[in-house]
Amino acid sequence: MRKSSLALYRKYRSKSLGEVIGQKHITDILSRSISEGHISHAYLLSGPRGVGKTSVARILAHEINGLSYDEENTNLDIIEIDAASNNGVEDVRDLREKVQIAPFSADKKIYIIDEVHMLSKAAFNALLKTLEEPPEHIVFILATTNAEKLPATIISRVQRYSFRPISVDDAVKHLAYIAKSEGINISDEALKLIALRSDGSFRDSISLLDQLSGLVNTKDNEISVKLIEDMLGLAPNEVIDQLLEAVENRNVKKIVELLDQSFNSGVNSSVITAQLSGKIRDSLIEKPQLLTLLDSLIDVPKSPQPQLKLLSVLGLAAMPKLPTKSAALLAQPFEFSATIAELEKQATEEKPIDSRSDLERSNVTKNFNRKGDLLNNVKSFDWSKLIEFTRQNHIALYSVLSKCGHQLENNNLTIYTHNKFYKNKLDDSKHSLLLNKCIQQIGPYELNVHTIPTSTPPSSSQAAAVAVIMGGGEEVSLESI
Repeated sequence: MRKSSLALYRKYRSKSLGEVIGQKHITDILSRSISEGHISHAYLLSGPRGVGKTSVARILAHEINGLSYDEENTNLDIIEIDAASNNGVEDVRDLREKVQIAPFSADKKIYIIDEVHMLSKAAFNALLKTLEEPPEHIVFILATTNAEKLPATIISRVQRYSFRPISVDDAVKHLAYIAKSEGINISDEALKLIALRSDGSFRDSISLLDQLSGLVNTKDNEISVKLIEDMLGLAPNEVIDQLLEAVENRNVKKIVELLDQSFNSGVNSSVITAQLSGKIRDSLIEKPQLLTLLDSLIDVPKSPQPQLKLLSVLGLAAMPKLPTKSAALLAQPFEFSATIAELEKQATEEKPIDSRSDLERSNVTKNFNRKGDLLNNVKSFDWSKLIEFTRQNHIALYSVLSKCGHQLENNNLTIYTHNKFYKNKLDDSKHSLLLNKCIQQIGPYELNVHTIPTSTPPSSSQAAAVAVIMGGGEEVSLESI
């Protein structure tokens, strides 16, 4: 077991630009600029937390002055300021007075301002003049995790370097090096899990390894994936695989059982969601059909009831999908050979003596009745009634449907969505099932629903011809203007 009391992330902090991991696109440029004597008066280092911004700022400050970097030693000409606790205008005015003082022993007097986005608006205004025309002996190095919060006037006066999240491969390699140096026994799978859970933060991954090393009594005890899952409250990897398998196999019962098992074990729904999202992201090339599920999982952490939301998302993903271009209603289909016009004519004409059997006459009568019911069904369908019903009961569906046009022909309801975005919304299994349910509730109507991503075509041949000449368009009633 490791005996050192110094935190691993401090012990293995980079001491030179060449030692910085995963930011070669920045360190190469800075090293070349320093060697050629091209020193800027202000630098901005931005990027996610734990990727080396502060370390690079300190190394850069020392290398500009030709000094070796040692975290244990301080230099009077390198001043670090935490903007989170020194963010007022008076703090910046004090800084403006001190920058006029020449360096004590080094060539440059360097101010490192960490979390610079925390400065107040007045403080930024006070700093602006100094950044624009600093004394020759002054260099500013600004660091932030939220560069978008900085005024454009500040950003325009600095050299900006954007740090990237650390890749999983880089993190695993460096963690393995630290583990070997410290005599920490850990499996390769566990190293990868640490890197994945740290979400691109080097500092977080090293800190997690540090914590785990204290859980094993001797170097013979291995840090395993199971130990990390228990410590972080993760669902076992096989449970995540089984959940995705249950979705693909349309097994809603299995989904409920696995989620109940995980929740009862103390696994948070947001954690399961993150694990599912990571697994889907890694397998999208082989399973692009899971992209819709990945998109739905994004909403789980935002829900006031994330456990139910996760169950709903996975359950709906496991439901059978309706055809994309036609969402047929759930009513039982029926067949007939005669047209509606023929049946209407037959109903009004005097029938000759029928020599057919009772069974044959019964079948014709049934077909006629169903045809007549369908005709009345179609004639009585009210689009405005459907819109009003969705407005009162299903506002999300109403927000899409109210922007669409429609045409009704026989028992085919064609919905013109005007664009692909609304078509995709209505074709989604959740909305298509709900639309069919609404149609049944206001009718019921036996309709076949189709969606087309264009405007409603003109009703007359003359209007249609004009639309072709004009390159498209939509018919508008003058009475509604």
